[in-house]
Amino acid sequence: MLTIAAGNTALQSVLPAIGRSLKVPDSAVAAAFSVSALVWVIAAPIWARRSDRQGRKQMVLLGLFGFCSSVFLCGVFLAAGIVGWIAPLPAFLCFIVARMLYGTFGAAAPPAAQAIVAMGTTRDDRTRALSLLGSAFGLGTILGPALAPFFVLPMVGLAGPAFVFSIFGVGVLVVAYRLLPNDVPGGIGRGAATSYPSIGGEPTGASVRAATAEDRGKLPLTEARIWPWMLVGLVTGHAQAMAGQAIGFLIIDQLHISAAQAAAETGIVLMTGAFAALLAQWGIIPNLRLTPRQLAIWGALLAAAGCAAIGFSHSLHMLAVSYGLSSLGFGFLRPGFTAGASLAVGMSEQGAVAGRTTSVNGACFVLGPSIGVGLYQFWGPLPYVTSAAALLLLLPYLVLRLKR
Repeated sequence: MLTIAAGNTALQSVLPAIGRSLKVPDSAVAAAFSVSALVWVIAAPIWARRSDRQGRKQMVLLGLFGFCSSVFLCGVFLAAGIVGWIAPLPAFLCFIVARMLYGTFGAAAPPAAQAIVAMGTTRDDRTRALSLLGSAFGLGTILGPALAPFFVLPMVGLAGPAFVFSIFGVGVLVVAYRLLPNDVPGGIGRGAATSYPSIGGEPTGASVRAATAEDRGKLPLTEARIWPWMLVGLVTGHAQAMAGQAIGFLIIDQLHISAAQAAAETGIVLMTGAFAALLAQWGIIPNLRLTPRQLAIWGALLAAAGCAAIGFSHSLHMLAVSYGLSSLGFGFLRPGFTAGASLAVGMSEQGAVAGRTTSVNGACFVLGPSIGVGLYQFWGPLPYVTSAAALLLLLPYLVLRLKR
């Protein structure tokens, strides 16, 4: 889980700089993530169901193979464009196809990993073990942007992180093949389809209840018990996706630096944001014991303030602090959204509500990046002003509609 999250977010952190160096449109960079996220949203539930029938180890290995092959091919096509072997636009189109490979097969590993952990632990240990699995995913969102600038290599330049993380992935694939036990289909463990790994924190869909609950079919999105939380997820998820996708371009333009220089600065800002989100989820929320309603209200306030500040930041320090503040708010909102929806239904519907939270989050990262970059091309601060306005407009609804 750590390797998949780190490799994906490392690539996200350097891709705006790669796009600018290849002189491809900013919208094409956003499309690369949107297409991959769309394929992930479609494939994740299919792999989650198949792991229950065909065995979890097989799905973990398939997901890791999809990750390794996709990231390696991404590096090959990007390097070919950087050194001039392929024209920039065809190279980037090939890169998008390689990202689809990741979205298709990479989605097989996380739900199978959840199921293995759920099956291999007692009831008393299961909560801690599944929380640790989610923490590994969250830690990867810090390590990816933090390590990516160190892997900008001679000859291949900004494509270097893709090659390095594909090597890491092969190592983990070998370890998983040798050490994971062969399991039989069935059992109490069930992997909930996990949301697309992205900069900003832990995935939705993975919960202790969802990993052990029976599958009772689908739950309508507009079902009265969960609809307020689904609306929270849709608005805040799009705001987060818009803010995160445009930040690489904003750093290049506001700091007036070249694409080659942008990898380190982007890594600092994204690492600050990921650390702030995890600080909220690992430290602040458990100690303050905030309810899902409180998380949603305070998270929307903090995220709106951070987004507004990002749009008008003109230094690396201001960008890092502002992005960290917005990420702290989103770090409240995402677990608040997931927990609120989970607590709104009974035990028998936990698998169904986990599927809904995951589909909502996936939809945000299909459309959000393209919307954010499209707004950015009109006016640099626009995606951040829009995100802040949407969150502030949502606040009265949160106060009046969410149950205490």
